[in-house]
Amino acid sequence: MHHNHRFTVLPVLFLLLITLSGCVHHPLVTTPYPRWGEETVIGQGGEAPLILRTLSPAQPDQSTACVLLVHGMNEHIGRYGEVARYFSRHFFVAGFDHYAHGLSNPELRRADQALAEGVERVDVGDAYLAQSDLYDLEPLRQTFGRALQAFIAQCDAQGDPQRPVFIVAHSLGGLVTASYLLKHPQSALAQRLQGVVFLAPAFAVSEPPGWRGWIANPLIKLSFHAETHFLHPHDEPLPLLLFNQAFSLVTVPVLDGLFEVFSWPGLRNFFTPVSPAWVTDYLTDSDVEKARLRADHWIVRRSLLRYVKGIEQEVVNFRRQMADFPIPYYLIYAERDPITPAWGSEEFAGATLKRNSANEIRKLPGLIYHQHVFLKEPLRTGLLDSIEQWIHRQMHVQP
Repeated sequence: MHHNHRFTVLPVLFLLLITLSGCVHHPLVTTPYPRWGEETVIGQGGEAPLILRTLSPAQPDQSTACVLLVHGMNEHIGRYGEVARYFSRHFFVAGFDHYAHGLSNPELRRADQALAEGVERVDVGDAYLAQSDLYDLEPLRQTFGRALQAFIAQCDAQGDPQRPVFIVAHSLGGLVTASYLLKHPQSALAQRLQGVVFLAPAFAVSEPPGWRGWIANPLIKLSFHAETHFLHPHDEPLPLLLFNQAFSLVTVPVLDGLFEVFSWPGLRNFFTPVSPAWVTDYLTDSDVEKARLRADHWIVRRSLLRYVKGIEQEVVNFRRQMADFPIPYYLIYAERDPITPAWGSEEFAGATLKRNSANEIRKLPGLIYHQHVFLKEPLRTGLLDSIEQWIHRQMHVQP
């Protein structure tokens, strides 16, 4: 029976990969990584180098708070130069690249160095292989912790050692941030935080739009349902409980095993899906920004299946603990975003909103776009203003 189920799953996965994937390509970078701010290299020696980028107001002694920017899945902090400059009018601002992203990715770091040495173009099609060790988000959390520690040290070095500290985190960066803080609620780093801004956080699994969704979404939901119930009984009638446990005990190991095999050398070149073209259309309504996204090959375009499966498991684990999230937050999400659907944010808010009177949510009705700080004007600046205003309000609240 187990083998029959495996043979049933295989053609379904082939169909899913064909439906969601774009064409295999070989992206070439021809311009240097988009830097902003001052660079501080963290973790020389045994640790992989991590670069912290910082910007201060024109008069640094007028900085009233410190803000750390945390980017999303497969992108890089170099994209956030304009956002950093906006917040640096009043705040000390920093950003970094996640593990396996941007200049924290060995392949992309070598490409940037080659361009600096005079090479005209570098193939970065293998940059996704830095995800080989990503069975979950723990490497990203460790990088986040290193960056947060260095950021707070630089914040304190600006003059006031008790200056308020905030995080602005997008998409997968929101899940990394939230899960890190849940794992380390009493740490000195968590105690320094006065608030977190979540922008379309990855508190739910994606739901591809249009005809792709007709095929993909039932399969994604089945996998998520199985992962949610795997060895975790819910408050449900006994027959349903037994069915869900039996279903998950078969489905989860089979999918984990297949996704692991599909991530092996030799097979991963064929089975690793490329980010499909429709994703860009749901990131922003700005044609200028869409053109930048398509031309930006510092963005990693492929995701190993074991990494994708690991993110699904991380979402499930986070949702089991999210009611304990202790930090004041401002949550912004779009009603029809298919990349991080609204139900994840709404269920997070339902479980946590009353924990702190400073918690606020802003739902963007009817909006389908995922990257709010890259939208067209005037909404983009309006959202940045609202974030800045929320930070100012929290600065006057006793921690």
